[in-house]
Amino acid sequence: MSKLVKGGMAKKVVDEARKPQNQRKIKDAISSFTDKGKGKGSGTKPR
Repeated sequence: MSKLVKGGMAKKVVDEARKPQNQRKIKDAISSFTDKGKGKGSGTKPR
C-alpha cells in the first residue's frame, strides 16, 4: 500500500476513536478482553 493510503486510514481510525460513543465501545472491548485473560478466581495460588 502506498504511504498516502496508510496515512488516510490512520487518520480515519484516530478520528473515529475520538468520538465519545466510540470511546465507550473501546473501553468496554478492552475491559472484556482483559477479563477473559484473567480467568477464574482471584489470581492467587491456593495454600
